[in-house]
Amino acid sequence: MLDAKIVGSVIQRFREKKKMSQELASGLAGIGRTHLSAIERGERKPTLETFCRIAEAFQMKPSELLAEIEKEIEKTNT
Repeated sequence: MLDAKIVGSVIQRFREKKKMSQELASGLAGIGRTHLSAIERGERKPTLETFCRIAEAFQMKPSELLAEIEKEIEKTNT
């Protein structure tokens, strides 16, 4: 099961790694800054479309971002 907090923390970590503000990342992804903020806080789960847009904004494949989320989930389950 996807944990919204894990999804959000991984997205936030990649955004910060890319040295992007929420404003810039959300603009590149074509979503609202408050929406991205809610995703990062684990209050909302992104739709598949939004997830793909966020990955694209980070210049990475959605599968790469998902792989990082899977790693975090595995860490918390062990």
